[in-house]
Amino acid sequence: MISFSPTEEQQMIVKMVNQFANDEMRKVYRECDESGEIPASVINTAWNLGLVSTSIPEKYGGLGGEHSAITGSLIAEELAWGDLSMAMHILCPALVVYPILEMGTEEQKKKYLPAFSGEKYRTATAALIEPRFGFDPYSLSTSARPDGDSYVLNGEKCYVPLAADADLLLVYAAEKGSTQGFIIEKGTKGLEVVEREKNMGIKALATYELSLKNCRVPEENRLGGKKGCDFVHIMNRSQVALSAMAVGVARASFEYSRDYAKERVAFGEPIAARQAIAFMLAEMAIEIDATRLMVWEAAWKLDRNEAECKEASVVKMYADDMVLMVTDRAVQVLGGHGYVRDHPVELWLRNGRGFATFDGMAIV
Repeated sequence: MISFSPTEEQQMIVKMVNQFANDEMRKVYRECDESGEIPASVINTAWNLGLVSTSIPEKYGGLGGEHSAITGSLIAEELAWGDLSMAMHILCPALVVYPILEMGTEEQKKKYLPAFSGEKYRTATAALIEPRFGFDPYSLSTSARPDGDSYVLNGEKCYVPLAADADLLLVYAAEKGSTQGFIIEKGTKGLEVVEREKNMGIKALATYELSLKNCRVPEENRLGGKKGCDFVHIMNRSQVALSAMAVGVARASFEYSRDYAKERVAFGEPIAARQAIAFMLAEMAIEIDATRLMVWEAAWKLDRNEAECKEASVVKMYADDMVLMVTDRAVQVLGGHGYVRDHPVELWLRNGRGFATFDGMAIV
């Protein structure tokens, strides 16, 4: 039976992350969007909350906490409510840590996980998306060819967060008809970070194009070793994470536009009293709550190791539409004010528009 009441520990985590988002992220998110940079102090403060390292077992230097998709979804929503660019930056190491934690060999866990258990933020990222029309994560153009005791990778990637600073990259490639992950260390020959992308949204998050030209990776760096990885499971966790972030962005937009409508007086009354505005806000609230419940159901099934593919895929598709609708209507509620940068709704609309293209950029 699904419980709709977070545990006492989860409630404490949500309160902690929400306070951080309000006190730290909300103070600088507009400045970050304009400059394209996120203060290191914000990232380090977030890292010391243990949002990623807590899940690492004690024998690898972590705190040995439970790795829960539900808890991860709660964290992702609150961080995205603060700011999506910073949320993705803060949780970026999880793109490597969580797949290794769940599917890595014992040697891979011993070698890589301890580095993410310390007090200092260590950059790691994953490369999945390819710059081509009709991109399908289950049918990649990037190839991995066995060659002796190594794999040779060739292909192009885009939307790779923090690639220029990453010590580790988990690159996904097609190998004999299936998608597999390969752990690549910084400086590996044949791996080239091309240039920082200029995006419509998430402007504070540095994303890059990546080029792989005969990039040779030791066979022991194939995620999961000879067994390989369950890429469907990885995608399910990514879809749930992104859906939770979509709820956070939508919630921020709804709350701001709702409060504006209550305070904005036109023709002698708040515009929230107008039926067209009131109905619009009501539908926004309904869609946000509905999506959140779908996220929780999919995350609950992930934690129970049930067949979760359908729920994860459905909620991702629903969340992509929901966040675009809510952020667009938030701009509408503010009228002409919604289009100018004096108000944050235009930023949330730009960020919300990108969710349909963010495959693999977050994970719980």
